[in-house]
Amino acid sequence: MQIPIIPANEDERLKSLKSLDILDTVHEERFDRITRLAKRMFNVPIAIVSLIDKNRQWFKSCVGLEVDHTDRSISFCGHAILDSAILIVPDASQDPRFSDNPLVVNEPFIRFYAGRLIKTPDGQRIGTLCIIDTQPRLFNVDDCLSLNDLAEMVEHEIEITHMATIDDLTHTSNRRGFMAIADYELKRCARNGLSASLVFFDLNKFKQINDEFGHAEGDKALRFFAHILKNTLRESDIIARIGGDEFVVLLADTTEKITYDVIARCQQLLEQHNQNTDQQYMIEFSFGVAEYDPYRHISIDVLLMEADDNMYKNKQVKA
Repeated sequence: MQIPIIPANEDERLKSLKSLDILDTVHEERFDRITRLAKRMFNVPIAIVSLIDKNRQWFKSCVGLEVDHTDRSISFCGHAILDSAILIVPDASQDPRFSDNPLVVNEPFIRFYAGRLIKTPDGQRIGTLCIIDTQPRLFNVDDCLSLNDLAEMVEHEIEITHMATIDDLTHTSNRRGFMAIADYELKRCARNGLSASLVFFDLNKFKQINDEFGHAEGDKALRFFAHILKNTLRESDIIARIGGDEFVVLLADTTEKITYDVIARCQQLLEQHNQNTDQQYMIEFSFGVAEYDPYRHISIDVLLMEADDNMYKNKQVKA
């Protein structure tokens, strides 16, 4: 049996999946109707929307099986996410990758498999829409096109889920998206003995900008501050707008010195912007930093509260 290869971008892929806050949720009709349709359209006993987690494939929707997950190491879908083309296995008992797979030699006795990968709006490969039969069969071009159409329906539903975790104005994570992905990231840091810092930003005199220059200018200031954060931080750092003028950033595997260097860089870029623009207000911020300690910070909420408290102390000093 061939165990699926772990993608080179596995950490980023898992972050994207976790940010959707969709794993281990109840079945939803919007996904179930697609698997029912796939089962009828292809006349197969099993159809699944499968999400590839770290060590398992979990079924967001499944018709034809009683279980809700299997080990990733024996999954067909773990192979399917590695290729942009549909993975077609006409007869698994004759395929050296799968012939001695427990899912082939034991129930559900898989013979035929076709799986089309499912991607998030940011391009991460998180799972598949797959169909399974207990008899060998062929899969022609028209079949591929039909499975692709159904998979695009799944991706549309995933996009809706993605939108629920993204802030419309700044296109950073919102509070819901941040809490889901930050919880995963902190567990990873604790497991691997990595350091992490959470920075809580609050824009100074933001209400005054809205009151004197209008909400359009306030929105412009928020978008620009988000732009500064995106261009200063690493791609692996997690940025979120969690309130009206409140932003948080989680930096993993980062020293305290680097964290403060990043904050200083943000400050420098804002000062340059304030000096070179003709806007009639200044964009400034207060911040608080909390260094992650897995023994003290038992949840992301505790870490967030500490950074928030430190930010208010910083703000009072400036007042």
